[in-house]
Amino acid sequence: MAEKIQAVKGMNDLLPPDSAAWEWFDEAVRRVMRRHGYQFIRTPIVEPTALFVRGLGEVTDIVEKEMYSFEDSMNGDRLTLRPEGTAGVVRAVTEHNLLYEGGKRLWYAGPMFRHERPQKGRYRQFHQVGAEVMGHAGPDVDAELILLLRALWRELGLVVGEGDGAYLRLELNSLGEVAERQAHRAALVAHFEAHASLLDEDARRRLHSNPLRILDTKNPAMQPVVEAAPKLIDFLGEASLAHFNAVRAVLDAAGLPYRVNPRLVRGMDYYNLTVFEWVTERLGAQGTVCGGGRYDGLVEQLGGKPAPGVGFGIGVERLMLLLAEAGLLPAPPAPDAYAVVTEAGALPQVLVALDALRAAGVSVLLHPLGAGGPASMKSQFKKADASGARFALIFGADEIARGQVALKPLRAGADAAAAQALKPLAGIADWAGELLPA
Repeated sequence: MAEKIQAVKGMNDLLPPDSAAWEWFDEAVRRVMRRHGYQFIRTPIVEPTALFVRGLGEVTDIVEKEMYSFEDSMNGDRLTLRPEGTAGVVRAVTEHNLLYEGGKRLWYAGPMFRHERPQKGRYRQFHQVGAEVMGHAGPDVDAELILLLRALWRELGLVVGEGDGAYLRLELNSLGEVAERQAHRAALVAHFEAHASLLDEDARRRLHSNPLRILDTKNPAMQPVVEAAPKLIDFLGEASLAHFNAVRAVLDAAGLPYRVNPRLVRGMDYYNLTVFEWVTERLGAQGTVCGGGRYDGLVEQLGGKPAPGVGFGIGVERLMLLLAEAGLLPAPPAPDAYAVVTEAGALPQVLVALDALRAAGVSVLLHPLGAGGPASMKSQFKKADASGARFALIFGADEIARGQVALKPLRAGADAAAAQALKPLAGIADWAGELLPA
């Protein structure tokens, strides 16, 4: 036998019945995005490497350590499997001049790729759902985007806020503008240089290239020196503080609790002003389920005319783990009916009848005949019951000779046989609705 080929480590198959839960999630996202006026955009999985180097920052973990990059053997171009969604959306909006007629509200979904050690909820191929609002600079858009996420959590059944009953908590911060960050950066460097002996190797490497990222360290030994570091919010000017307070005022008015986290910096260099994360304490170390913020300089940075932007990305794998932990994932869908066939010669009439039922909105699963002809009635009914269908459609020789099909309830209790009825094949549209859930 040939050697069995397996999937790449950290890149997983999505199999039934788990795939049904992902479909349920996708449908919830579409409903919420539609209600908020967002349009769907799909960008390529492969982009020029320069897009992420320029957009995310050369000294970010993603660019330095995690990107899947390669050289195109046809023309020598440097290409990368996208590690996140925002840069590609901004590139598409800029390339196609989508802001020519005003701002845009866009959302996307799809696989992303990062070369890191696979662990639960963190994989080399993972999936994101995200939204980007471009062309609008006001704090109202930041707040509306956060409230959109609360609407999605509600749609999924997740309780948000503080306390034992909550599954997600909102954390909020402002990164200010460039000059404010530069002043804060200088203060950070001075602080960490004064405590250089307490820094780990990664922090020392970042000290002069990207000191803000030291604040995001997960090293417990460094927490005291990080907690004592200067806070960016103390360097914010009047305009940045006004923007941040306006976002907070909307969230307060909407009754959405949050924590101001002065150490929240996010992992990409393109952020400014508002940044936020939705976090949970129910998934261990993988606590961030969704993150985002404002990136007003990114469009210009990627070659477009200056335009503001703000967005978020949801880690779908982590969110699905949280929904499973909360007991909110739906059971796999069952067909409305299961077709039991006793005569191979009846197959043409059976398939015509099933086609009419499906056109009327009924989901029907046909028991396969196989090369040896129909299986026994006992075997077919066993499969019908296991399918979860509410009804069996029995296409027996006598019923078909009379132009009928027997309709047998499968979920009505011990006296289900008494409720069996005959239905005409010529008038399927008249009774097809009886097979649908109430």
